[in-house]
Amino acid sequence: MYQRILLAYDGSESGQRALLESSEFAHWSQSELHLIAVVPLLTAPIWFEVAAPLARPDIELQNAQQLIQRGVTRLQSLGCRASGEVVSGDAVSEICAMAHSRKADLIVVGHKHQNSWAARWWSNDVSRSLIEQSPCSVLVVITH
Repeated sequence: MYQRILLAYDGSESGQRALLESSEFAHWSQSELHLIAVVPLLTAPIWFEVAAPLARPDIELQNAQQLIQRGVTRLQSLGCRASGEVVSGDAVSEICAMAHSRKADLIVVGHKHQNSWAARWWSNDVSRSLIEQSPCSVLVVITH
């Protein structure tokens, strides 16, 4: 059924739960798992960068690579065929592009419910956007 699973992984509580559920799917269907972490491109006016420099992109990439390596190691310790990579850009666009290029059958993403209507309204909901734009099925693993 699912031969290639793409896990959008950020290391959060919901991401950890998605990782564990992905490993169950992979065992069940003998799938390969590929983790992706998306580091957003830093965009800010030049005057802002001079006044208050943003996080260093090299450190952000290094942190994301360590996160992905820990996730891959965890999946491999559970007996899964797993690989991973870090990309930069818009999360939804990059996840969809990776799903397309890897011919993924399923994208798995974690999601944490927001407690207030204001938080839900203002949030940048990657899982909702993935459902609309994905080239394949999307499993949203929910934590409260």
